[in-house]
Amino acid sequence: ESDYLVTGMPMDDLTRILRGFGHVELVGRAFGVLKFKLAIEDRAARTVDVALPRRERSTGHGHRDFEIEYDPELPVEQDLRRRDFTINAIALPLAAHGRRAAPALVDPYGGLQDIRDNIIRIVDPAAFEQDPLRMLRACQFAARFEYALERGTFESVTKHAALVATVSPERVQQELNKLLLRAEQPSIGLWLMQRSGLLEEVVPELAAGAGVDQPGDFHRYDVFQHSIKTVDHVPRDRGLVLRLAALLHDVAKPGCRQRDGGRVHFYGHDRQGELAARAVLERLRYPRDTVQAVCSLVRQHMFAYPETERGLRRLIAKTGVAGFYDLVDLRRADILAQGRAGEGTTAVLDRFEQLATAEIRQKRPFSLADLAVDGDDLQREFGLRPGPALGRLLGHLLEHVLEHPARNHRDALLEEAARRLARGGGPP
Repeated sequence: ESDYLVTGMPMDDLTRILRGFGHVELVGRAFGVLKFKLAIEDRAARTVDVALPRRERSTGHGHRDFEIEYDPELPVEQDLRRRDFTINAIALPLAAHGRRAAPALVDPYGGLQDIRDNIIRIVDPAAFEQDPLRMLRACQFAARFEYALERGTFESVTKHAALVATVSPERVQQELNKLLLRAEQPSIGLWLMQRSGLLEEVVPELAAGAGVDQPGDFHRYDVFQHSIKTVDHVPRDRGLVLRLAALLHDVAKPGCRQRDGGRVHFYGHDRQGELAARAVLERLRYPRDTVQAVCSLVRQHMFAYPETERGLRRLIAKTGVAGFYDLVDLRRADILAQGRAGEGTTAVLDRFEQLATAEIRQKRPFSLADLAVDGDDLQREFGLRPGPALGRLLGHLLEHVLEHPARNHRDALLEEAARRLARGGGPP
């Protein structure tokens, strides 16, 4: 990703010149930023930001609370001062491209050395006061690049953590998504958020798990540590829903902890966890389908392994095929993150997944769409009308083939429907 800065040229002249080569869109005259795309027949052609140097003066804690003044004559070094971190405050003179000698970087704040040292450092001591979202971004970058926060930067996050409450939920969500989707080990950033106090401001339900121990034969870590390690054990390419479910799967454990006969239990934390996860996700303005998918996984993450093939088919029917594999992968990550008996002991789960995959590959019926008949067939055959009762009859047929998958053909299902209707178990 490249951003371009043009000095020594007024906005009107820059716009006129660029329009001779492609499409130009002015993002905001006050910001002095253009969106530019070359007019070439190439699907890979990217839209890039072209900006004039500018000064910014913070007038509040929001990312829009700035007075902006763009100045074509402003030195590049002064423009770079408004950047968040030193690693982002480096410029490469465009005229240097094509030269044999290595181009001289404009690096007034030591960003290149911080890259070599794997350090995240703010440019301006007031950076987090100017835009508190930068604190979340610092943790996201630390996890994404596996860098450390420079001591003064971490201390500044700790000092200003409460300011993140002024950031809109949508922006917090976007930064959390980047952390979960771009980092191999999101736990690095989540741990920094917990230590600095950011997590208490953003997801206090998750922060409450810190220090809540889980005595017994399985868990080495407290609830919070186990939760963030579970996220790490979900491969990044498995997507946002599964990593969110891993993050929140034990979110209700602190409130469900109880002693019974000298042992610690967390009875009902899966059901209570669904409610807590929903509250977190809705507060952060996640889309409804994401909320539903995550909450379904949290609610079911303590599922028992079915003892029969029929029970296995019912579980797959309940979750859907894709949802079933999500649930299995969540269980695997949960086991691996236990830290004691869990590490390397997924043999039972692996065997269970193999059995389920064998059922799925045989194209067993797991949903109404898999039935060899549909509502239209039943209406024509028996003179039925659309309505809830017809839906219940279809549901009965699905239950029938989950128990007897070989009977998923038209004649057998119509026979079963007739039997059900004769017993008074279907539509009048």
